[in-house]
Amino acid sequence: MITFPNAKINLGLNIVERRTDGYHNIETVFYPILLCDVLEVVESKNNQYTLYSSGIAVDAPAENNLITKAYKLLQAEFNLPPVDVYFQKIIPFGAGLGGGSADSAFMLKMLNEIFELKLSDSALENYASRLGADCSFFIQNKPVFASGIGNIFKNINISLNGYYIVLIKPDIYVSTADAYVGVKPQKSEYSLFETIEKNPISEWKNRVVNDFEKTVFLKFPTIEKIKDNLYAKGAIYASMSGSGSSVYGIFEKEKDLKEMFADCFVWNGKL
Repeated sequence: MITFPNAKINLGLNIVERRTDGYHNIETVFYPILLCDVLEVVESKNNQYTLYSSGIAVDAPAENNLITKAYKLLQAEFNLPPVDVYFQKIIPFGAGLGGGSADSAFMLKMLNEIFELKLSDSALENYASRLGADCSFFIQNKPVFASGIGNIFKNINISLNGYYIVLIKPDIYVSTADAYVGVKPQKSEYSLFETIEKNPISEWKNRVVNDFEKTVFLKFPTIEKIKDNLYAKGAIYASMSGSGSSVYGIFEKEKDLKEMFADCFVWNGKL
């Protein structure tokens, strides 16, 4: 069986408060996009679990990959037989796009289908939450307003159908720790949920804010320049996704900016 784990972007990201456990409560909207990895699961040739990777190099042993962790999670409870996994990595790492989380969630869904485990979406979300805060988003894979540490979801009525996206990922790695340095948690002036659900995209520019941009742009001005260039090219809304380093622009018409951003990973598609 083969499937295509997709990325997500963040529409706004407000860092609301620091928690007593050292994490932060946030508010954001997760929105799925059609930039995808490739994941295939077949019967094992050697009677043992094996993960074969291609595409973007994965700089970690197979046992640390979230795909493997997803398999082991269900294998321990359902005594699954060994499988061979073929994985092509296309979604960039360290980009705020949730690629690893998507891979693990899609692995859970595939195993559930292949071995007829009959797990509900709710049960799969519970398993996914044990792998990472935002992993469970990819079980239902639809736009949600996320709060808590990015693990509490509320349905939101938002569709970007008919718009186009250009996604730019420079050769810059932004660690989550770096992104949080200097951030001062506070409630946003505008309700993110209401602004996105009730206002046209043309009114988002000064209201739908990613709080990480303040600190990330200071340390990596190249990322800020990418956002400025997307607006200069006609984006009706542009933002960094998550804690970076990818930046996306939403356009009314299809744009090809690969020459402009020749030194970056560039992906454009329809929303």
